Amino acid sequence: MLRMRHLQMHRTRMLRSAAGFLLFALPAVITFAQTPAAEPRPAITVSGTVRNSAGSLVADASVFLEEKATAASVETKTKSDGTFYFLALRPGTYTVRAEKAGMRAPTSATLLLFLGEKKQVALVLETSQANQPSSPNVKKSGATSATMEFDDKPSFTVAGVTDWTNVGGHGSDTKLRTSESLAKETATLKSGEPGEASASTSEAARGADSHRLAGDRAEHSGDPLAAVREYEQAVRLNPSEQNYFAWGTELLLHRAIKPAAEVFTKGSSAHPKSARMLAGLGAALYASGAYADAARRVCEASDLRPADPTPYLFLGKMEKAAPDPLPCVEQKLARFAHDQPANALGNYYYAVALWKQSRGADKGLEDSPVLQQAEVLLQKAIAADPKLDPAYVHLGVLYSAQGNFVQAISAYKKAIDVNPQSREAHYRLALAYKRVGQDEKSEQELQLYKQADKSETAAIEQQRREIRQFLIILQDQPQVSAPPH
Repeated sequence: MLRMRHLQMHRTRMLRSAAGFLLFALPAVITFAQTPAAEPRPAITVSGTVRNSAGSLVADASVFLEEKATAASVETKTKSDGTFYFLALRPGTYTVRAEKAGMRAPTSATLLLFLGEKKQVALVLETSQANQPSSPNVKKSGATSATMEFDDKPSFTVAGVTDWTNVGGHGSDTKLRTSESLAKETATLKSGEPGEASASTSEAARGADSHRLAGDRAEHSGDPLAAVREYEQAVRLNPSEQNYFAWGTELLLHRAIKPAAEVFTKGSSAHPKSARMLAGLGAALYASGAYADAARRVCEASDLRPADPTPYLFLGKMEKAAPDPLPCVEQKLARFAHDQPANALGNYYYAVALWKQSRGADKGLEDSPVLQQAEVLLQKAIAADPKLDPAYVHLGVLYSAQGNFVQAISAYKKAIDVNPQSREAHYRLALAYKRVGQDEKSEQELQLYKQADKSETAAIEQQRREIRQFLIILQDQPQVSAPPH
């Protein structure tokens, strides 16, 4: 009898346990079932036509689209009506070209593609001289470069301005603030690069200079719409490096991100030795969310001018805000720190890059030689600039990762001594106090963080509202991209 009672009690407990498991698990199943499918990414398309020099459409020509960053290419054939079409490409910088036997090998044009892009290109192939009749006294030559017709008109129109800042953007507020900082830094480069200035001798060049200077005056007087139109006219009269850069910078400052990237891309193609053009392109790409491609362009800028700190500082800001290491940045920052050891920001940003690299290591952080090197770099940055509060903060982050919370607290407090409004220092100090059991101090720092965050956010929002944003009409999107109300 007693044994039967035990069996019944055991069976009851099992049933209750099973029922409890089902009640606990059921909501997760329902939630999973109700989770909406991920929205498809907007397709990118590149289409166009291939014609011969007489204007006739060319069928069965090979058309290649090659990604600049990876050198990967895709091929298609033109249809009977000479048209071609590429679909579902990822964002990036590409070149497009066409080939056909008996016709001259074509040149290629640079395309900057974004999500949802619809780009149209017209290619022209000429009959090879080897297939053309020639006099007996003229020796036939091999194929030479062909021509490509590419619409140089911008694929956008600046339709107006608005006082409301439609920041939109990609990713976190940290990335948005970084893109805004990069835009401002790009504007400081308008003074020009040594050795690139040239005397304006032609009438068109002098007229272009007048338009550019008029654009400068309009921007300074608070009329960006007049300014951007003057800069565009300057490029039409004289597509110099200086004129291209002024136009692209004006678009970038007023949140016309895609048009700015288009102008900087064309400017870089026309002036491949311009480091600041590549830096501006990198800033525009970063603002568009193409972080890896942005880093590659700025890395190219640093290679053009290895002694110039500007590209490295762009890379440092990008790397710090990125969730994962960006391509080519760590090695460029290593060169910067090596070549300019007294530069505080150079040491600081290289330490940040090494820290990101170390986070993927399997071994303990306290034994990592990479982190030891990062600590040395941060100490060098502080020695070079004792007021560099982010270096103290990152030193505290490094100590916290190693479990040295006492040292971390000391580093965070030094950062606050330098900058009492440092949001990150207050927040991380609150966390460190929590880890060592000092809850009251943790709560105090958390309140100070909230106050600093509120004050800084309000200041940034005010600055954003003061920027007059361009309203843009895109070629394939006739509606004006006005901000929401």
